[in-house]
Amino acid sequence: MRHRHLPTVALALGVVVLLDLLRVWLPSVITIFGRAAETPAELLGAFALGWFLLALAAPALVRRLGAGPVGLLAAGVLAVARLALTAAPGGRPQLWLACAGLLAGLVWLAATAGTVDRPVPGLAIGLAVAAVGHALLATEDLVWRGGVLGWALSALLVLAFLAASAGSGGGFPGRRRRPPGSAAPEAPTPPAPDGPGTGPAGARSWLLAGPAMLLAGQLALAPALWTAAGSYRHGSADFPGLGLPPDGLPVVFPAYAVGLFLAAALTRPPAWLGRAVWPAAVLVGAGLFAADRPGWLGAAYLLAAVGLGGCLARTDDAPPSAVVPERDAGGTRRGYAAVVGMLLFAVASVAYYAAYDLGYPNGWVPVAVAGLVAAAAVTGPAPGGPALRGWPRWIAVLVLTLLTPVAGVVHRPAHPVPPPTARPAAVRVTAYNIRMGFGLDGRLDLDEVARVIRGTYPDVVLLSEVDRGWLLNGGHDTLGLLARRLRMPYVFAPAADPVWGDAVLSRYPVRSGRSRPLAGHGAPTGAQALGVTLDLGGRELAVIATHLQPPPGQGPVAQAREVAAFATGYAAGRPLVLAGDLNTEPGDPAFVAFTAAGLVDALAAARPLPTSPADDPREQIDHVFVSSGLTTGDVAAPRSTASDHLPVAVTVGLP
Repeated sequence: MRHRHLPTVALALGVVVLLDLLRVWLPSVITIFGRAAETPAELLGAFALGWFLLALAAPALVRRLGAGPVGLLAAGVLAVARLALTAAPGGRPQLWLACAGLLAGLVWLAATAGTVDRPVPGLAIGLAVAAVGHALLATEDLVWRGGVLGWALSALLVLAFLAASAGSGGGFPGRRRRPPGSAAPEAPTPPAPDGPGTGPAGARSWLLAGPAMLLAGQLALAPALWTAAGSYRHGSADFPGLGLPPDGLPVVFPAYAVGLFLAAALTRPPAWLGRAVWPAAVLVGAGLFAADRPGWLGAAYLLAAVGLGGCLARTDDAPPSAVVPERDAGGTRRGYAAVVGMLLFAVASVAYYAAYDLGYPNGWVPVAVAGLVAAAAVTGPAPGGPALRGWPRWIAVLVLTLLTPVAGVVHRPAHPVPPPTARPAAVRVTAYNIRMGFGLDGRLDLDEVARVIRGTYPDVVLLSEVDRGWLLNGGHDTLGLLARRLRMPYVFAPAADPVWGDAVLSRYPVRSGRSRPLAGHGAPTGAQALGVTLDLGGRELAVIATHLQPPPGQGPVAQAREVAAFATGYAAGRPLVLAGDLNTEPGDPAFVAFTAAGLVDALAAARPLPTSPADDPREQIDHVFVSSGLTTGDVAAPRSTASDHLPVAVTVGLP
């Protein structure tokens, strides 16, 4: 006889595997199919949405063939695809494996929904386990790690998922077995047309599966966002709007987020909480995130976490029935609701990303998704008792909450390399557009990125396209992972939103800093200029990191002038280094804007020095400028496909 909680375990593990695969599929679509904005946004969106539209046929397939066979086959394909991705060499094989796994995951979800009328416990525990596991891995997925650890833990995860699925009656509860020879039970009395378990009540929580995954991965239960928010909490009056490296993962607030989410999701909310407070909390949390204020990130994810959990509990309104037929109309409705919910996930993800190609504001996307979740909670009927009762509920809350701070202890950043004690005569500077850590093959390989940077022997590193938790890129804290590998503290400044921008890593102490948002001038992606002051043993060096974003069909002339004015004003006569992906060629008007401000091309002696694209460099768009009076030499642009750009490195002699 199967354990009555095994279906919940199977659903939770399936959610973990599906989210694990989505964190590969999303960046694969962008970097491999989309070629990082080279493919038209409309074509990329059609490709991404097509897989979810194809899955709309799954409920009909389940109704015809039965949830058990279809669900087990889909679970097997999902598990195999997930394991195969660990060995995939990147490129097209990775993309198609991820697409096959995604489609199998959607079919599995539809089959599960066809027979599970109370999915909230499984969904909630799965979302929490995925978040805590990602935090314990420092947000670097097992699929990118490989090696013995990556293979062993990945195999353990998918085997546990398959075992729980098979052990819970084919993975799809609902049809209770009877002893051989016993009489068939009477058909259950169907619920009243307006009662719980029918119509929207039976499908409501399944419809929210996709939006809940999006909100959890983008905001409420995103471990990379915890570390980003923690770094902003370590700021000071001298660093307005900048993120400084924390001593470790901020352990208190993430534990609160996971604990509050689970406690709210697994209990029956009072009417005033379910209809008013929880919907308001998830909306306010999403609104704070969309406001693009880094200092509000901590409050944003706490409110979103508890609000999302409470809203999910509010939709858990179907009473457990004695028999849930595999092929009933209600099961088909739930299957369609699950697939439509995942389609909403895809639409919102594509809409959020396409804004950086098409140029419209995208802050409304998480707010709209939160509004859908809130509306489902407000309009739903009063829920019954919690589907997960007694000690299993509180054990899940306690264990996952306690594991969260463990991530902060296990992944405390390494101590930085001590800076030289003597006053340096020169500083080695490296500038690198790292494309969020994804190489030309579409794989996240931060070991290779760190190897390339270390090979330039830098004292100061200026990074462009730094990602600190975009779900679209897999939800990694790329900056924290790189800083740990390089053993260099960092300063981060947001550009497009609070978790995407530019950074400076330095072996020398950072004494002050300032960030200035740049006007878009029609460019779809946000940009900024980050200025920091380094203490070089008693004298100071001003360093400016930026990534110019040209308007469509134009050069970034206006932004270049803004950055040049900001840089010279910030330096205030001190030695100055300015570097980054400037998206302009030598001699172009934007390039001239820097030289007209009195800055000197530090790479002039090595020209031509193409840096993009990395596999066949033809464009000179990554640059280093210095103030007059500084000498430069030992220019290098080492070849690598760890990004779509090559790094540039130069030794800057100090007066």
